[in-house]
Amino acid sequence: MISDNRKKRVGQVVGDKMDKTVVVAIERLQRHRLYRKSIKRISKLYAHDEQNDAKMGDTVLLMETRPISRLKRWIVAEILERHELPEVMPQEIGKDVEEELVKPTVSVSDEAVVEEVSDEAVVEEVSDEAVVEEVSDEAVV
Repeated sequence: MISDNRKKRVGQVVGDKMDKTVVVAIERLQRHRLYRKSIKRISKLYAHDEQNDAKMGDTVLLMETRPISRLKRWIVAEILERHELPEVMPQEIGKDVEEELVKPTVSVSDEAVVEEVSDEAVVEEVSDEAVVEEVSDEAVV
């Protein structure tokens, strides 16, 4: 059923959240026209995965096919290499952050220092206004 003269690409699965669809990144090197430096280009292709076998990080072989949907023109022919991702539970990640948020960050002694500093700032503002008023009175005379 699948002929040999179709285009084939090898890439890495970067998305598998859709049903029967995976997003595969294809890397290729391209020379810059002026500077002749090799530049890595990445194309993302949507591929049909009927059994939902391909997972994130797997290396897969894609084969061109008829349009299946608006974006899908490729099918996953085979999975060349499985990539095992570590299982991390969301509860483990958030525990440290939750503990930091629950802790009170300002103690009673810190509040007293903040009040003293704010009182000094008010006194300085009042004295600056008095100087401005004295200067303006002298200019009028």
